[in-house]
Amino acid sequence: MTESNARISKAVVPAAGLGTRFLPATKATPKEMLPVVDKPAIQYVVEEAVAAGLSDVLMVTGRNKRPLEDHFDRNYELEQALSRKGDEARLARVQESSDLATMHYVRQGDPRGLGHAVLCAAPHVGNEPFAVLLGDDLIDPRDPLLARMVDVQEREGGSVIALMEVAPEQIHLYGSAAVETTGEDDVVRVTGLVEKPAPADAPSNYAVIGRYVLDPAIFGILRQTEPGRGGEIQLTDALQKLTEDEKVGGPVHGVVFKGRRYDTGDRGDYLRAIVRLACEREDLGPDFRAWLRSYVTEEM
Repeated sequence: MTESNARISKAVVPAAGLGTRFLPATKATPKEMLPVVDKPAIQYVVEEAVAAGLSDVLMVTGRNKRPLEDHFDRNYELEQALSRKGDEARLARVQESSDLATMHYVRQGDPRGLGHAVLCAAPHVGNEPFAVLLGDDLIDPRDPLLARMVDVQEREGGSVIALMEVAPEQIHLYGSAAVETTGEDDVVRVTGLVEKPAPADAPSNYAVIGRYVLDPAIFGILRQTEPGRGGEIQLTDALQKLTEDEKVGGPVHGVVFKGRRYDTGDRGDYLRAIVRLACEREDLGPDFRAWLRSYVTEEM
């Protein structure tokens, strides 16, 4: 457990997954680079971290993930071509990703689960609390979940996880949290966690979604965590250990999120995210909504 609640500045983004649900598109293209309208999903995630004040971003990658590094790097040839054309609008959009944050990269090597991916960040993070953002979960910037989680962690210490109420029949897709109420409507005390339980075995319908603010004590626990569900080192299992002994890494709290979330790891939700975000764009929305209404009317 950290001796003091240092201001959080580092974010870890695990991005080593194979993206098998999107094959064959992800055979040669990282799933994190699939566009959501005209911007790759991973850029939304990095933008969220920066908006919450976390300007130091470590991306945990794997083989065939070089396009992620290229996206957040400068592309001088493209920039010069746009500059010569006087296309300042597109030039600004190209430069936006390379100017977002201080980016770092480490390879996970063997795909041994989310817990192992987080453990790969230990040398970079050191003895500081840090955030973890999963690339499949996009949180609408109008609903600042991560900033709220950072505030709770800096006040309470320990770790904070993001929770969302789901239908009981959906809880087997998530980690499930046992919780106790606090004096705040959107904050609960987490007393236990189970990874992807059967509905009958779930302690609640509070599902863990892809945002965490963690005490660095999690690294020591992850080093001792045996592979769990799916033969992988589960972050949920390590967090369960934290809930059992507050002396190890402080309390575990949950922020209950009721805002807009887009799951780009599921093909159907990925398409719905594109439609929703395109409809809300000032440059695309009016024409796209008109076409969508016409299309739905014809199909119905």
